[in-house]
Amino acid sequence: MKDRLPGAIVKGISSAGILVMLFILYFLFREGLPVLRSVTLNELFGGDLWYPAENPPVLGMFPLIAATLAVTGLSCLLAVPFSLLIAVFVSETAPRPIRELLKPILELLGFFPSIVLGFIGMVVLAPWLQETFDMLSGLNLFNASLLLGILTVPVVSCLAEEALGAVPQDLRDASYALGATRWETTRKVVIPSALPGILSASLLGIMRAMGETMVVLMAAGGAAIIPLSVFDPVRPLTSTIAAEMGETPVGSPHYAALFFGGVILLVMTLTVNLLSAWVEKKGKMVR
Repeated sequence: MKDRLPGAIVKGISSAGILVMLFILYFLFREGLPVLRSVTLNELFGGDLWYPAENPPVLGMFPLIAATLAVTGLSCLLAVPFSLLIAVFVSETAPRPIRELLKPILELLGFFPSIVLGFIGMVVLAPWLQETFDMLSGLNLFNASLLLGILTVPVVSCLAEEALGAVPQDLRDASYALGATRWETTRKVVIPSALPGILSASLLGIMRAMGETMVVLMAAGGAAIIPLSVFDPVRPLTSTIAAEMGETPVGSPHYAALFFGGVILLVMTLTVNLLSAWVEKKGKMVR
């Protein structure tokens, strides 16, 4: 009986978590799908104008989706290479005292409040960008992407470092025995062996950036336009939901459209999550 109790507790907690997720899914679809009574899917995904306060409302979500993908893509382009360099340094190059110092720092940085970073982007980075590049506003795609990249670095570097650390030491020793240098061993043995874990870490970093709200709300500029430059102001889905939900009449097409935006975000993050799980599974099969 005592042996079964911990298993029963774990199953109960897991079942409760699954029920909560199912309830969230049901609530999202229940509140979001009624928007299709007012607009078609083609107008939602293909429309390039977002004027929900008009009568009738114009609910083209293409600029919001494009902004979400642009901010996420640019932030990961800036953050992932730097994160992998940090992971390789901590795992393969750094002396033990430095490694034991850097690992907790990276883990703590993963919990850095995003609202503080967004505030820094508003009061420090935005004026600097505006003065340096002679722009109308420093609140734009580049500002938000840079801040998101800072938030993504600890996540990707910690997970990638764990993937590199999981490579058996025997592989490194065998490479050294054949006359390879440390860099050759890292580049030709360790990184290829840890590649599935590194890819999975990168995808989880992408998911972290895609779901961030406060940074893009404070630093992206808030313009619902399709970005043609990295210095254009943008309005991703997350910031749209956060900024407009509090002033939207319950049950209106605008209200339903915001929940439908949540459904789109859910599908996007779920796709990245499934891709990460597939990469990890393929990596285990190769091993």
